[in-house]
Amino acid sequence: MGVDEKKGSIVLENFNSTANLATNPGFQSTLSLGSKEVINEKTYNPFEHRNVEHPNSTIGSLVHLLKSSLGSGILAMPAAFKNAGLIVGGIGTFIVGFICTHCVYILVSTSQEVCIDAKKPSMGFAETCGAAFEFGPKRLRPWANFARTFVDYALACTYLAALCVYIVFIAESFKEVLDEYMPDYILSVETYCALTLVPLVLICQIRNLKWLVPFSAIANVLLVICFAITMYYIFSDLPSPAERNMVASVPQWPLFMSTVIFAMEGIGVVMPVENEMAKPEHFLGCPGVLNVAMTIVIGLYGLVGFFGYIKYGDDVRGSVTLNLPQDELMAQSAKLLMALAILFTYSLQFYVPMEMIWRQIHNKIPVKYHNITQISIRTTIVLGSVALAAAFPDLELFISLCGAIFLSSLGLFIPAVIETVHKWDRGLGFLNWILWKNCFIAVIAIIALFAGSYVSITGIIEKFNQPVLERLLNGTLNMVNETLIL
Repeated sequence: MGVDEKKGSIVLENFNSTANLATNPGFQSTLSLGSKEVINEKTYNPFEHRNVEHPNSTIGSLVHLLKSSLGSGILAMPAAFKNAGLIVGGIGTFIVGFICTHCVYILVSTSQEVCIDAKKPSMGFAETCGAAFEFGPKRLRPWANFARTFVDYALACTYLAALCVYIVFIAESFKEVLDEYMPDYILSVETYCALTLVPLVLICQIRNLKWLVPFSAIANVLLVICFAITMYYIFSDLPSPAERNMVASVPQWPLFMSTVIFAMEGIGVVMPVENEMAKPEHFLGCPGVLNVAMTIVIGLYGLVGFFGYIKYGDDVRGSVTLNLPQDELMAQSAKLLMALAILFTYSLQFYVPMEMIWRQIHNKIPVKYHNITQISIRTTIVLGSVALAAAFPDLELFISLCGAIFLSSLGLFIPAVIETVHKWDRGLGFLNWILWKNCFIAVIAIIALFAGSYVSITGIIEKFNQPVLERLLNGTLNMVNETLIL
């Protein structure tokens, strides 16, 4: 497979069950009379075959990568430092950031190499995982389709979980503001979750990514304003760092790691950004788009986490905006701006899992039912995310749980496995250092997965004092009852 066989002037390329006969215009022959040399074929260069209608410049790609990483997650960093302490948090943010950056690097590097094997100009995340197995060791090739499907569904679940985090954030932000200015109408967080249902269902009916661009642009402006206001309050009257914990208790560290991974990991958007570049060779390397973007991200995340924890200490909440003063109009406006920014971002995040779900099922549904099916699925997903958010409206624990389960797997474990599989027959470096390095990353990912999930779930059960399914049912019923009364 993939080996060319010369027969006259015809070359058999990539022979499989649906073999294609094609002449190869790119080869150069060195044959001479009596020569035993073989035809030298020019190595396939995927960059030369990319046909992007509107490619992004290097600066544009840098902006896109920064935009995907510098979202609402940065406001959760002070809460992450609360679970680590100033010293462990500062060092841990750098270490986790370095590991996340390296995992993105090996994913993109592996994707570019398997594109050469598969003779394809570009691949997405799931395609890269499948191709790594398909062109890897023979015993692992039957797993190619499973790897591709697993990553597809894992990405969809990651974005669906993030939608629940968004709803909790929106609900808590509006409750903070309206409780202050409407004290006669104190509503629960669950009720505010329910009140987001109608606008979210409507905005999620937009199916064309083009029409979501204005919402994304508005969200970016609101995020910048909110971030500036938040920084103003954080750096006003900072207490002494000596008043805060330097090292938190070790059992809390998994919450720190999971929160940082959730905030920093943008693994789902990396491949689309690289695939749309006019000069994709500038994505990796030093200085490259990835290194520059992640250096800025790690620096800003560490800065906000460090000083946000110094400012608010152990009272810091899942999003530092919720700690802003209740009696100041500028602080309250920042909370509303952030809630609106997340509301407008919701539809963009929703697009990713919906696209994957629809790709899987649209061929099984008659065309005349496509519209009603789309409406039903979109409404059902929003209903489910609102119900789950209302059942467990704890932003900090929800963020750490999502980071532990999904992003530690997708952002750390999967890239380590994919590079190992791809390099297995091609060489694992001096003393197999690539294997040992990836085993270390896999262990970190597994620790984050199990320890982070255990601590998060235990915290949720202790806080709400109910089993998960029982709390989900009761929370949904309470949400419906309060909304009907309202």
